Amino acid sequence: NVTFSSGRKMDAQAVKECLDDLVAVHERAAGDLKISNIEADGQILTITTSEPVPALMNYLSDPYGCIIDMEAGITADGKVVGTGPYIVKELETDKGVTLVKNENYWNGTPHLDKIYVKTITDGDTMTMAMQSGELDAAYGLPYASLPLFKNEPYTISSCETSRSFFAQMNYATEALQDDDVRAAIASAIDKENFTSVLMDGNGTAAVGPFPASFTFGDDTVTAESYDPANAKELLKKAGWTDTDGDGYVDKNGKKLTIRWLTYPSRQELPLLAESVQATMKDVGIDIQVNCTANHQDYLDKGDWDIFAGAFVSAPTGDPEYFFTTHCLDSSTKNRGGYHSDVLEALEKQMSVTFDSTERASLGTQMTQTILDDHAFVFASHLKMSMVSGKGVSGLVAHPSDYYEITADLDKE
Repeated sequence: NVTFSSGRKMDAQAVKECLDDLVAVHERAAGDLKISNIEADGQILTITTSEPVPALMNYLSDPYGCIIDMEAGITADGKVVGTGPYIVKELETDKGVTLVKNENYWNGTPHLDKIYVKTITDGDTMTMAMQSGELDAAYGLPYASLPLFKNEPYTISSCETSRSFFAQMNYATEALQDDDVRAAIASAIDKENFTSVLMDGNGTAAVGPFPASFTFGDDTVTAESYDPANAKELLKKAGWTDTDGDGYVDKNGKKLTIRWLTYPSRQELPLLAESVQATMKDVGIDIQVNCTANHQDYLDKGDWDIFAGAFVSAPTGDPEYFFTTHCLDSSTKNRGGYHSDVLEALEKQMSVTFDSTERASLGTQMTQTILDDHAFVFASHLKMSMVSGKGVSGLVAHPSDYYEITADLDKE
């Protein structure tokens, strides 16, 4: 049985009804998953697809693909009835949420009766709240604050995740249509300095979208390393030189200015923009940073040349997800209009391949394709760190960067 947080125990038929509703509401998702029919027989749920979908099980286990009690619905104040160890009692937008124990949780008994999750956007405020004991635990502390909690009574749980910080090129920008310019930009980003100095070691320099711990990860692909001299040569080859001595390259009387769009909600992204602006200046590229929470408006209007963001590239351990969301003609997050005949052909293979070893090999080939095209530049992988205070146990960093509050969380 699957127990929902409403307290109702549901058999396969009830789960089928939930999935049917989800399919009806999310037609596009159903199209991606090729679900044609769902049958329920006692405790057996059979999902039939119109064509092979090797990653179906991965998609169904994605946190975004969770089972929701559609009969209970989603309330006007944003509460969702799901299957987790805690139930939302009170939700205050931009302030936090109060959770209470799900007495009918299907996977054990949650230890705590109530959890208060506070939204604190200012890093210094969060740090002081943790030090004063106002908070029992924290996620998202400024990297500079973490050393304050390295000794007892505090505990820090950290792990590398597949949340990647990367930049994608806008192919509508004339200068970026030249592969030599894109390669020069890739060569002018100092990933090691960004992760070791600005991030204080709380991240790993990236090659592609997947960490080295994956069989199709960074150890299986190559990309441009930081090489300012090579970047200058590539720019020169593309016809960009400093003709007026102002320190920036120009061509046909126009300075090479790149509009770098990003957002502030991930502390790594403003730091990346700061790093890129400095190293690009060294090779003669003028980077104009626009770090705004309103970034979607600029994306929609096309007022950008390079967009830097964060994304969990493999939330269920499969490589296909990143490419289908970001790199294909049909991808909703292919914001820069990137196209590759090679990548499209590899995805056709991936979409019908069930063997995990073969899927990993295809994932490597697909990653190498976008790196060779310099369509994306991957800067780092997030090192997720959570701080627990005195008496707190069971708060463990998870590679998928999603599972934080679990039934194991406890406080003496």
